[in-house]
Amino acid sequence: MSQNRERNDRKGGKKQPFSARTSKASDTPRPGGWNPNPPPKSFADSRPRPPARGKVDADNLIWGRHPVLAALANPARKGMGRLMATPDRAAEIERDGLAPHGHAVEVMEAQALDRIVPVGAVHQGLVFKVAPLEGVGLEDFAEPASGIIVMLDQLTDPQNVGAIFRSALAFGARGIVVQDRHSPALAGALAKAAAGATERLPCARVTNLSRALERLADLGWRAVGLDGAAEETLDQALDHQPTVLVMGSEGDGIRRLVAEHCDALAQIPMPGGFESLNVSNAAAVALYEAAKKQTP
Repeated sequence: MSQNRERNDRKGGKKQPFSARTSKASDTPRPGGWNPNPPPKSFADSRPRPPARGKVDADNLIWGRHPVLAALANPARKGMGRLMATPDRAAEIERDGLAPHGHAVEVMEAQALDRIVPVGAVHQGLVFKVAPLEGVGLEDFAEPASGIIVMLDQLTDPQNVGAIFRSALAFGARGIVVQDRHSPALAGALAKAAAGATERLPCARVTNLSRALERLADLGWRAVGLDGAAEETLDQALDHQPTVLVMGSEGDGIRRLVAEHCDALAQIPMPGGFESLNVSNAAAVALYEAAKKQTP
């Protein structure tokens, strides 16, 4: 029906079609009655609407079987948090003693857990509401100098950071160093991607990465930064000394001042002619190469 207002032509003897008549009070639907000319509905109005969800604070949540069980096994979590599980997961925790630090299980249905975690999160029947880990001091894992440390320069994507934690633990890294102001919390999607590695691998959150590299150098560490434009390859730059692998963000790479505090910059050679590795893939390759150099 046209949206333009149409005049009443009754005085001229013309009879308007029903659909064009001006509405009268009698046309107003009564409770329980039927409106013969309802207002048009848009397609969006006719679609079913999902139930309203509250705001999710993912920085205070850990979900998924491996991340939650790793958190429960971490002595630093003793006396902390709210553990929620589906009936089958709760039975598994009780049967296998998977909450060794006394966390009581709050049993919920899966649909209730769906409303607690972010949309699309795969909780696998386990959600742990707990504050993120505070982190440790740099010297806690840098002394004595031995092995590998990973430093992340302004990596903010939780999936990438979580994957790097997982690779770093797999290849025996001593710990991870991040800048406090530009790093995601060790929870939520990051903890899920790390599959429990954030609970087992120490992380130092420092104010200034350049000063952290200076301190590590004083303790006997040698820093190698990954840079796609470097002249040396990773194999050429690495040696048997205790090594700090410095990784930059995918967009900007290692910042200038941080790069200047590295002892060497190196690239991962890609004979395929296409730089297709994201930062978490590059970190896994670098950790593998560095671990080989550390082997006696």
